[in-house]
Amino acid sequence: MSPVAPACTCDMHRFTSPETLAAGLAREVATELVAAIQVRGTASLAVSGGRSPIAFFNQLRQQTIPWSQVVVVLVDERCVPAGHADRNADLVRQHLLQGAAQPATFIDWLQDADAPEPLGPEALVKLASKRLSSVPWPLDVAVLGMGEDGHTASWFANSPGLHEALHSSGPLAWVRPVHAPHLRLTLTRQALQSCRHLHLSIAGTAKHQVLAQALSGNACHLPIHALLDSITALQVWTAH
Repeated sequence: MSPVAPACTCDMHRFTSPETLAAGLAREVATELVAAIQVRGTASLAVSGGRSPIAFFNQLRQQTIPWSQVVVVLVDERCVPAGHADRNADLVRQHLLQGAAQPATFIDWLQDADAPEPLGPEALVKLASKRLSSVPWPLDVAVLGMGEDGHTASWFANSPGLHEALHSSGPLAWVRPVHAPHLRLTLTRQALQSCRHLHLSIAGTAKHQVLAQALSGNACHLPIHALLDSITALQVWTAH
């Protein structure tokens, strides 16, 4: 069977360094958040964790935005205790919700769970969904990353929970990665495909090759292809 490219149209933003990429992405996201506030009086932003977004967070918090009217949520979270080095919520607090951005409302899915994983995945989804219920839908802006294995959000190939993350009508699901640590909570495909402005930020040759394969239709087994195949437009921010 011949490869079938996803229907998604990608608007490519190319930069010479991760630093200039972070600055350009921050300016664009700021523009989208301000526009949402002007129309609806509030704006919602979903951000990814890990080390890659730190430069973007540092740039975004310096943008001129009515931060008290912004709600920040996670794209995904590792089910580890607060203070753990892998906790995405702590990373967001440390690098984004500082200075002028401090007045933003942050929805920490696991704020009430001191020891999350023993509660079990279904209970954690219920807890996080309750906290997320105050956020207006659809989301205004989401900024995604992608691993060299083709995962985005916490959609890991061949992992328990992935089918629910891709096919659930709800906003949240759990995934237990086969080749990565920690049980995860993640926004579902339904939640992300309804987002008004969707961004993907990647750097490095390996990730560019994975994205090119997904866009050509030659990597239908990768989770990033599932995203590309369910949306009409995506802004891609790249640096070599």
